[in-house]
This record gives sequence, structure tokens and C-alpha cells, in this order.
Amino acid sequence: MLDLQTAVKFVKGIGPKRAEDLASKNLFSIEDLLYNLPYRYEDRSHFTRVKDLKPGERASILVEVLTSGLMITRKTHFRIFDLAARDNTGMVRCKWFHSEYLEKKKIFKQEQKVIFYGKFEVDPYGTGNLQVINPEFEILEEEIPGDSIEMGRIVPVYESIKGCSSRLLRRFIHGVLQELAVIPEVLPEEILVRRNLMDRRGALQEAHFPSPSTSIEELVRVRTRALQRLIFEELFFLEVGLALKRKKARSFPGIPFAAGTGVREALKKVLPFHPTGAQKRVLKEIVDDLCRPVPMSRLLQGDVGCGKTIVALEAGAVTIENGYQVGFMVPTEILAEQHFYNACRIYSKNSYKVGLLKSGLKRNERNELLEQLNAGKIQMLIGTHALLEPDVDFHKLGLVIVDEQHRFGVMQRFNLMKKGTHPHTLVMTATPIPRTLAMTLYGDLDVSVIDELPPKRSPIQTRTVLETERAAAYRFLREQVQKGHQVYVVCPLIEESEKVDLRAARETFKHFSRDVFPDLRVDLLHGQMKSTEKEEAMRRFTGGTSHILVSTTVIEVGVDVPNASVMVVEHAERFGLAQLHQLRGRIGRGSARSYCLLMRGKRVSDEAEIRLKCIVETTDGFKIAEKDLEIRGPGEFFGTRQSGLPSLRVANPIRDFDILEVARLEAMNYIEYPPSTAKFRDFLTYLKSNWQRRYGLVAVG
Repeated sequence: MLDLQTAVKFVKGIGPKRAEDLASKNLFSIEDLLYNLPYRYEDRSHFTRVKDLKPGERASILVEVLTSGLMITRKTHFRIFDLAARDNTGMVRCKWFHSEYLEKKKIFKQEQKVIFYGKFEVDPYGTGNLQVINPEFEILEEEIPGDSIEMGRIVPVYESIKGCSSRLLRRFIHGVLQELAVIPEVLPEEILVRRNLMDRRGALQEAHFPSPSTSIEELVRVRTRALQRLIFEELFFLEVGLALKRKKARSFPGIPFAAGTGVREALKKVLPFHPTGAQKRVLKEIVDDLCRPVPMSRLLQGDVGCGKTIVALEAGAVTIENGYQVGFMVPTEILAEQHFYNACRIYSKNSYKVGLLKSGLKRNERNELLEQLNAGKIQMLIGTHALLEPDVDFHKLGLVIVDEQHRFGVMQRFNLMKKGTHPHTLVMTATPIPRTLAMTLYGDLDVSVIDELPPKRSPIQTRTVLETERAAAYRFLREQVQKGHQVYVVCPLIEESEKVDLRAARETFKHFSRDVFPDLRVDLLHGQMKSTEKEEAMRRFTGGTSHILVSTTVIEVGVDVPNASVMVVEHAERFGLAQLHQLRGRIGRGSARSYCLLMRGKRVSDEAEIRLKCIVETTDGFKIAEKDLEIRGPGEFFGTRQSGLPSLRVANPIRDFDILEVARLEAMNYIEYPPSTAKFRDFLTYLKSNWQRRYGLVAVG
């Protein structure tokens, strides 16, 4: 007898081998299988006829294979698998690039009935027929029974998993739904009634196999009652768990700092410039937290260059003035060094002792540093994840600062916090997230936003540059250097690769030094260099003795050289939107007009075109983040497993924000006013058993 917790290997047709394949996608139980929803639906009650296909539109067609085979183009020697097919109204061509496996495995046979789905365009090399590039396909059996789950209805289409095609997944899920006697309800009854939600069983059945009356448009928009119910369920449990974590975090005794006259005087010495209104507001929020008898848990977000670091150092000053130490963890050594130099400069008037823990230290240097830390003589220790090593022992840790939080796992933040007794915590990110969304997703953290850039920042002009314009771009770089400015050149790789035809940092450095700018000082920076070499290269560039810095993305965060006003990004189409925005944030920090040149390759995908267009049109990090979320979806955007953010299976917080708000209200209400002790206990038992596995988050406590 199957139930929701039955392992998938016991489902008819799956077995141990396929169960391993499903496990690679975190599908271990029948419940996991049922919550693996279709990523789209096909209305197979009627297909588009070939003669009715329109160029530029996506469609599903049911056709018969005429011919298929591998062809090689004469000039470029491109290998293309070409298939011709027809229905009784016309012929169409289907093409796949670099897909020799279709030929080797003889996937297609003459007279096969196949469903193809994709975007149809006019074949530029054909006879006026339409073609579809790299279409999705499903080969049909000879005989389709009348009660088929494959034809004559709205059919769910699943993302294929190694060893399990969409068609197989459809069969397994259909079989499970037929055999499952009971699917227990998990949402509180009063919420089901109040929000007019479908029951769980009905919602899962309809989500996988919609009834004939279901609107295909509502399915595409994820607005059917069944899908809305499942989205609400997922977000409700997420919000309850986050609210419980928040409640527990605030139940610990914290360290209430004082913020009297002495602290205010110390802060005045720290500030190197007049703060913006946003910085003042955020600092007040942080100081208010630090003075409370519960540990601060605050997220500080803001666009690149908005001044998050100075606010963090001010929070550090409040901590140090109260006799406690600060642990400042960052993702890269280059950023750690930048923060160290900044902290030393800013804290010089206050005579605070700042330490830097990095990999290149000699044993006696490291030992001396850690002894001073343990004795309380070092008041702020800056470093990478090296801060988490067992021998790093603080005397009185009062504040943990984590920069670029999304680069760390949430457990790393917790492990640093354990080096003190319930210290205050400030995590920072330059990946902008809409405020209301951040408040929900970072449910165990309070959120502060610096939404204002310092005055007199120069605007950055961004444009894409074709390969044919490279010589002109180099002339422009020389002109800028002659005016006294400096240039970053960012490459996607360190060394050339046989697999991908991309410009690499080492080769670009050699080419610039010998051939293009032999009279200028060109430096190289990448992650595989020794610490001393990296430091020396950065020191020369920061000090203005080198003109051009050829680098990989190690300069993505934290590097601050006001005189650098030009950036060239090689193969910009290879970078994500957030990364391009972060890279561009290295320039425009001085008063000179700044320029970002995005060198693009010959072949650019549709998605890359959207990214490049967005980065050219705006420098607003929040608008860029919205577009990035739209393109990649929340899971990819947040890097869920690394950031400690939820791995959602059904919901999309951007698309489903209206449901998320309702789920949040209901969750808070349920925790404050549970129906009964017994029901609440059962509810928590279910939540705890599913939290880690379902959301990929640390235990709710």
C-alpha cells in the first residue's frame, strides 16, 4: 500500500536504478514526486496544423517523420541534424545543432508519429517552409488508446530527468494518483475555508492532469485554483517556519550596548565624509538594535557604491566602544584586503587595532595574530571563511558582519556567530531585492535598505562594442589613460581553453603589454596568483602607478579605485546581469565621467541579448535585479543552496507575490492564535519533519 512517504523505488516501473536518477533531482518519496509539477502544459485536444503555423510563434504540432539525418555545412563545417516531417496540410523542418546523438542512437524513424514543440520561423535556406530549431519532442506509440493520458486532453509536460523522460514521469505520477488511497490534508481547516482553497488531493490531481474545462491560459499564467492552492501551501509553511525562527532568535538574551556621548564622538571621528540621508536612517536602525537586550539580526542591502561598508564600520565602532570585538567575514581575499586597508584608515583617529587573517600568513605571524585576538588586543578581525577555523578564538565577540551574504552558506554565518555568546549580526548584500520580497524571504532578519548613492558620483555610460569596433575601442582606452584615468579589462577566463573560444586574462595581458599598449603599465590580477602578487598588483593600480588592470571577476566586489573610470568586459554575453552590474560598480566612484564597454561575441543568445540591453539601459540595481529575477527565476537568482534561502518547488515569489503576502499574514496569525495545543503540536511535527528536506533551510528550532 503506497503512502506519501513511500520511497519512489517502490512505484511500479521505477525501481532502484531510476530511483537513483530521481534522487539527483531531490525526488526521494512519492510526496516529492507529486510536488514535481509540470513546467508547462500542451493542449493536445487539438494541435496547430502545419499550414496554420505563424513565424515567430510557439506551437505544438503532431506530424509524421519523412526523412532525418546529419548534415555538415560546407563553409563552417557545422554539424546539423535535419529532420523533415508533415501532416496532411504541409511540411516542416526540425533542426538540432551539435546533436550527433540523434543520429547515433537512431532516435527518429520514417513514418513515426511525433509531437514537436518550439518557436517556428521561416527557413532561410529552404523552400519557403517553416523550421523549428532544437524543438522539444515526444515520440508517440503506434496505437493511442481512447483514455490516453497522452492525447485528446491537456497534457502535463515535465522537465526530463536522466533516465526518466517527460512521458515516463507522466505515467508514474498518473499511476501514483490512481493508487494512493489517502492524501492527508496539511493546511488548517479554518484557513482552507477562509481563503476558499481546494483540498490537497483535488489540487494535486488537477495540477498534474487538468480537467477538460480548465483554461489553458490560466494554466500558462499559473492561476488555476489547483496551482494557487499548492503555491499558498508552500509559502504558508515557509512563512510559519521563518516566523518561528525569528521568534526563537529573539528569545535569546543579547548584549545591550550603550550609545552615549563617548560613542557619538567616536562615530564623528570614523566618518570620512558627510553621510547621505539613507546612511543616517540605516545607522539609526542598526544602533537602536545594538542597544536592545536581544541579538540584532539585520540584513543591510543597497546598490553597489551606496556606502554599506562605512555603515558597517560605524556599527563596528559602536561595538568596540562598548568593549567588544567584531568579526568581519568576506568572500574573497582581495575584498578582505580592501576592507582591512579601509578599516585601518577610517579607524586611525580612534586607534582601534584591526587584524587581517589570510592564507599567506607565516605560522608565527598567524599565531601572534590569534594570540592578540584571544587576549582582546585586536578589536576587529577581517578575513574570509578562514575566520571559521577552530583556532580562531575571540576574547569578547559582540558583532558579526558578513559581507556579500549570498556568497556564503547560512551555516557559515551561524558558525561564526557561535564564536561569541549571542552576538549581534549584520549581513550585507549588494544584490538588490525588492524590499517587501526581502522582508519575506529573509524572514528571520530585519531589513535595512540604503536607497541613495553618495552625491557627486559620475554617471556611467554603457554600450556594447562589436568585434569590428575593437581597434576604435583601444584608441579610446589610450585617450582616457592620457587624460589621467585608469582602466579595468575583465576577462571570463584565466587561461585560454580548447573547449571555448573566449579571451583569457593571461593572453589579453600579454597582448596588451607587448602589442597594443607597450608604452603603458599593464598589470594582471586573477585568483590563482599568490597573495603577495595580488596585493602588489592592487597596490600599484590603487596607487595610480599602473594604467590598465587586466583581471578576472576577482574584482567583482569591494575594489574601490576612484581614478578608474573605464571598464572593458570581454565576452560580456557570458556574464549574468547581477555580475555585470557588480563589475560596472567598480567604476563611477570618482568625479570623472565613466564608461563601460561591453565587448560582445559573434553569436549571442536571445537571453544574453536581453541581459545586454538591460545593462545598457539602466544603472538602477533594483531594476536590474527585477529583470534578473524575471529571466532566471528566484532559485537561480538567489543561488538557494548557498545563500540559505528557500528552494521552492511550486511557488515563484516574484510571480506569486500577492499569494505570498496572504500566506505571510495567515502564518503570523496562526502562530499568534493557534486553534488548539494538540492541533498546533501536530502542525509543528509536520513542519519540522519537512522543513529541511522541502525548503533546503536550516532547522526551524
